[in-house]
Amino acid sequence: MRTSLPYHDLSTIYFAVATVLLPLFACLVNCCLPGKRNKASGVISTAAILVAAVLSIIVFSKTWNVHQIHVQQLWFTIGATQLHAGLLLNNLSVILLMLVCLIALPVHIYSTAYMKHDENYDRYFIYLSLFCFSMLALVLADSMVLLYGFWELVGFSSYLLIGFWFTKEKAVQANKKAFLMNRIGDIGLLTAIMTLFAQYHTFDIVQLFGTDGLISQSTIQNGQWVGPAGSLPAVWQYVAFVGILLGVAAKSAQFPLHTWLPDAMEGPTSVSALIHAATMVAAGVFLLGRVYPMFTTGELDILAIVGCFTAFMAATIALTQNDLKRILAYSTISQLGFMVMAMGIGAYASSLFHLVTHAFFKCALFLVTGVVIHEMQHIKQDNNLDIDPQNILYMGGLRKKLPVTFLVAAVAGLALIGLPLTSGFLSKDGILVQAVDWSDSKGPLFRLIPIGAIVATWLTGFYVARLIAKVFFGHFRLEQFHPHVQYHIGDGNWQYRVPLIFLGLASLFPLFSLNPFIYEHAWIFAGFGSIHLERVNIYHTIIPVGVNILSLFVIYWSWSVYSGRKQMPFKQTGFLFHLSYREWYIDKFYNRVVVNLVLSLSKAMAWVDRTVIDGFIDGLSNVTVSLAKVTAWFDYHIVDGISRVLTIFVQITGNFIRRFQGGKVQYYLFSMLVLVLALIIYLTI
Repeated sequence: MRTSLPYHDLSTIYFAVATVLLPLFACLVNCCLPGKRNKASGVISTAAILVAAVLSIIVFSKTWNVHQIHVQQLWFTIGATQLHAGLLLNNLSVILLMLVCLIALPVHIYSTAYMKHDENYDRYFIYLSLFCFSMLALVLADSMVLLYGFWELVGFSSYLLIGFWFTKEKAVQANKKAFLMNRIGDIGLLTAIMTLFAQYHTFDIVQLFGTDGLISQSTIQNGQWVGPAGSLPAVWQYVAFVGILLGVAAKSAQFPLHTWLPDAMEGPTSVSALIHAATMVAAGVFLLGRVYPMFTTGELDILAIVGCFTAFMAATIALTQNDLKRILAYSTISQLGFMVMAMGIGAYASSLFHLVTHAFFKCALFLVTGVVIHEMQHIKQDNNLDIDPQNILYMGGLRKKLPVTFLVAAVAGLALIGLPLTSGFLSKDGILVQAVDWSDSKGPLFRLIPIGAIVATWLTGFYVARLIAKVFFGHFRLEQFHPHVQYHIGDGNWQYRVPLIFLGLASLFPLFSLNPFIYEHAWIFAGFGSIHLERVNIYHTIIPVGVNILSLFVIYWSWSVYSGRKQMPFKQTGFLFHLSYREWYIDKFYNRVVVNLVLSLSKAMAWVDRTVIDGFIDGLSNVTVSLAKVTAWFDYHIVDGISRVLTIFVQITGNFIRRFQGGKVQYYLFSMLVLVLALIIYLTI
């Protein structure tokens, strides 16, 4: 085993390994339990993730800003190439390790109540534990081969969970869609990995991207990537970048591979909380952090453009959606766009900071959504109604019935908008400030990036206020459609309340900075060597103040309209409304153009296969059969005919000669006489 770890720190490695393996152990134990509704499966999985969370905190405390720990063991050898497998503990991996555990723990506790009546309760926790194991192993992998393996396992786990209720056609279609779109990204990532290996002959992340790694030693001159001897040629550099970008776009739902994520809401809401907060979609941003040294200036600009456009586009779509989970899904896509954009503008630390803060308040919002949908489902069943329990048009006034849920929703919603005293303010406004700083050195056209991000922030305030107003304020709108509806709902037991309260508190500023107004004081920046910690210009003050003042006006306007205090100032018609409501027609474009094109191409290839290829094969087979028949005739009549004639001749000759071999002396004397006479006649003549 190769290691740079001092002997007395080996306990950190053991704790890290245990953190990863505990969910896998829970998964395997649950597989062996009898019965579909065995409540022990929930206890086992929750206990495993609880211990894993404690261990992850210990690992974090021993590693964060102390030193990097890298251990590896020879895995196998192919020719002259040795592949190692090991663990890499640095600031990036340990903060993700702790984040995944701290998000998974409340989700597990919540799930023990949320899924208790499901007939496949044990299968749910088997999948959930496998999901957690996959993500935890992904963040600690020290080679691109291991990373890719667990990257695929994360995708497979999400496929199982999205289609958990596989008897529903929508769930089946949703998990197939997620699977197929992520395969596009996986092909890209695999191409990038093989491109890097072909040049550098190693899969080791430290050797490639470490401080003294082969790629990290490279420089950028005049916007061009210049590295050590044998560095990637320009064309292969772009191939590797496009491959990474495809992998990130698919996993972290960036345009144009984002459409699977809203449909993924067909899984249990608790699963949505985990997918959107700290596991699958976080994997793409984590990948950017892992391979960040390989990007050129131009490639970072592309990341900034893609991220900004995704953030803006998804925010506009969330404005008009009525499905509660779908609104939050597009919100996640928008926030992931902020993270990718931050990576593109060089705000590496701010991107990861927003990844961490977003995990807590987005998980809180999804668990809030789960409570609301759970109670609406009860109302639907108790009154035998034919309604969609996720449609916010049937909700309203629920803050009185669900006070804890409402309070957590308000706190998490404010954090999502990025208002002061919340963690979202510290992380998102840091990105906006650095985006404006970045655009100053890039030229006028690049100012569209911070402008688009700021507009997306205001749109976030609008749709969050709309969601809160529609769900928790006004009157209970279901009574308009069903005046005699009866309902008795509440926040639920401690398994619902404790996770919500924990996540709500984690969405406030004290967890990340004692100063609620200055993002530079957040402790997370010290771990990633950020260069944006000095307040060198007025942007650091005017941007947060200006953005949040206008956000307050947008919030008040949206809340007033959708809580019923004011009339809608515009009609919900026209191109822009339908563009938003129909999700920019992207899915329709995929279905009508891309899918139909693929189907048409498939039909054309099938016709070529049947008509041309099969026709050629059939013609060739007919010629072969005809030739075989001619050969068979020739063989039977000519070759076999000659054989038969010879056989008959030999048979006749044999029969004739056999007559002279009868054993009678007179025949022998007669034969000799005939032979002598014949000889005399021949000689005489």
